[in-house]
Amino acid sequence: MRILFDARFTRTDHHDGISRYGASLIAALAATDDVVMLVSDPRQLALLPEVPHVRITSPLSPAELFVARRINRLRPDVVVCPMQTMGSWGRRYPLVLTLHDLIYYQNPMPPSFLPLPVRLLWRLYHLAYWPQRLLLDRADVVATISATTAGLIGRHRLTRRPVLLVGNAPQSTERRRDPGAPRSASLLYMGSFMPYKNVETLVRAMASLPGHTLHLLSRITPSRRAELADLIPDAGRTVFHDGVSDAEYEDLLDDSTALVTLSRAEGYGLPIIEAMATGTPVIASDIPIFREVGGTAALFVDPDDPDAVAAAVRSLEEPGRWAEASRAGLEQAATYSWAASAEQLRTACRRAVLEYGRRRRLTGRPVPGGRKDRAA
Repeated sequence: MRILFDARFTRTDHHDGISRYGASLIAALAATDDVVMLVSDPRQLALLPEVPHVRITSPLSPAELFVARRINRLRPDVVVCPMQTMGSWGRRYPLVLTLHDLIYYQNPMPPSFLPLPVRLLWRLYHLAYWPQRLLLDRADVVATISATTAGLIGRHRLTRRPVLLVGNAPQSTERRRDPGAPRSASLLYMGSFMPYKNVETLVRAMASLPGHTLHLLSRITPSRRAELADLIPDAGRTVFHDGVSDAEYEDLLDDSTALVTLSRAEGYGLPIIEAMATGTPVIASDIPIFREVGGTAALFVDPDDPDAVAAAVRSLEEPGRWAEASRAGLEQAATYSWAASAEQLRTACRRAVLEYGRRRRLTGRPVPGGRKDRAA
């Protein structure tokens, strides 16, 4: 199957969640399928696997409305986009669009890296559900990364199209922690500092954890750093890393007591499964998506209770408790892999081809190029 994968959401300097999701799926798919990437900036190639690519316009350009005209000429069997915003007017190919989560309906602040006009449109877009329905119904199949999000899509009736799971997964690593090895009293947080991430509660919890150090790993704006710095208790030590490399992240995971995340909403929570894959215990807010991803391995807490967070950290000091949580995390992480996610995506692609052909026949239009037969 010739799969055209929209890689234009890949970052140019370091991966964010969607960027890593797309790049990892491309690498896994390319092992068995004919994959071609769409990119909009040559610098994206540094973070992508060595797969054939075509350069087209940015997904944030007004030309996105007509991008299907260009894609039609590439004659793909199916097109996959790791977002739901890809232009599709006039398309002559099956299309899989992806909706990761519904976070921004309850937390409408858009990502800061987007241009101002796009941020304004983002805010307007999330004021009601009907714009999302219009976008998703342009696809043949809607993919999503978790059963939790799939349930929300159904609850809000966001699409009439089939919704299939194409899960996230941790990066492969050879590093596995030795439960008997020394570890520091470090706590890690990996993620953005948007309000719904609830980093404030984590910082406040440090007042009850003397002797521990909280490492905030991600990049942060000076204004947001100042806000959090004002909350740091005298007894708590907090380090702002303002970004770490993958190697630095692994080193910190390999040394820490736990990774802690107290988000009030998530599409998946990749740092949870990344930490578990190395054997680092996880303390997480008790929300449905973290229950799905963390299974019985994570230690769940009330995200608004700093004392509960501190108590969970101290529980890992009990004899045998840290080793138990470490082993449980390794077992949970082993249930996820990019190979399995790629197979889920192949299933979604085949379904998209069938759905596309079915609708074309219902309207009396031929399937262009016999695409259904080639993909079968």
